[in-house]
Amino acid sequence: MTTSIAIVCGSFHKNEIERMLAWAQDEASRHGLEIAEVVWVPGAMEVPLALDRLLSLEGIAGAACLGVIEKGQTQHGLAMGQAVIKSVIELQLVHEKPVGLGIIGPGAEPQHIEPRLEPHARAAIAAIASML
Repeated sequence: MTTSIAIVCGSFHKNEIERMLAWAQDEASRHGLEIAEVVWVPGAMEVPLALDRLLSLEGIAGAACLGVIEKGQTQHGLAMGQAVIKSVIELQLVHEKPVGLGIIGPGAEPQHIEPRLEPHARAAIAAIASML
């Protein structure tokens, strides 16, 4: 029996996240995991709600979050990123299901994004596999 997981993808950096999703799918197959659900959200702010809904599903054993939170001109991205990550951790504990964090940032600058896409996507899935 295959273990099913889900992925929440932030669409603000859609081209980059589509590439991350492909690496996540490859990594999932390496670990014998099936990605049963992929949900696209506008940005990091919407990740916790989508994640909560997915983790509530009986057939979903865990989930990954893929996205980018860039460094902006204000502290908005940092504050939002900290709130999102705190919520992700809380949801993992409430649902007692592993969540792989494949969110680059907060505070990512353009030159930081490209080299982190594949490693973050793969690490998010590997973390779920390890915790299952």
